[in-house]
Amino acid sequence: MKRTVTAYIAMNPNCCKACWKCVGECPKKVIGKAGRLWHRHVAFINEDACIGCGKCIRICPNKVFCKLDKPVAVRKTDKGISYWLEFLLPVAFVALAVTGIGLHIAGHGANLEAVYKWGIAHIVASSFWLLSGMAHIKRHLSWYRALLTKGLANKRWIVCAVSLLFITVAVTGFLLMSSMAHGASLGLLHYKLGLLLLVFSVVHAFYHK
Repeated sequence: MKRTVTAYIAMNPNCCKACWKCVGECPKKVIGKAGRLWHRHVAFINEDACIGCGKCIRICPNKVFCKLDKPVAVRKTDKGISYWLEFLLPVAFVALAVTGIGLHIAGHGANLEAVYKWGIAHIVASSFWLLSGMAHIKRHLSWYRALLTKGLANKRWIVCAVSLLFITVAVTGFLLMSSMAHGASLGLLHYKLGLLLLVFSVVHAFYHK
């Protein structure tokens, strides 16, 4: 799902400082705000209406927009299951954090029924979090491909940290649910990694426009 190109104009949302000048300047309402809470930048919301007038290029102080050398065909925004799953990411993340902390606290008590209930809730929240997280990664797959081919140069360290923590939290979680590993030490490691993921993800949400 890409909303960075019309038939005449291309944009680089990483340069956007969210001043929103272009949103009001566009005569055809082609430009809007990204439709996700964790992305504060402009996006093309009506690509087909673009007439290539270039007003967005002239008014933008941060060189977000540029004219294409020649008109190109615009592919419709893919609104498949991955598109809608990604919208669950903030809710799933909050549910994951609440149930994870609740499970950790319950684990220090003697109420096994509470531990069981928190455990089931955490597994359900983790499933939605994993699916929505994978949908988010899928949308930014080109970024990860560039990371593999070009290395860490000019790549945001916070995104790399969140991605690594995402993988380690998922792996340790799967190990805890399987018969491959049990024990307080792995559970505590999973919990600490989860707390780190919580902190880094919040930083990422505010740092990444």
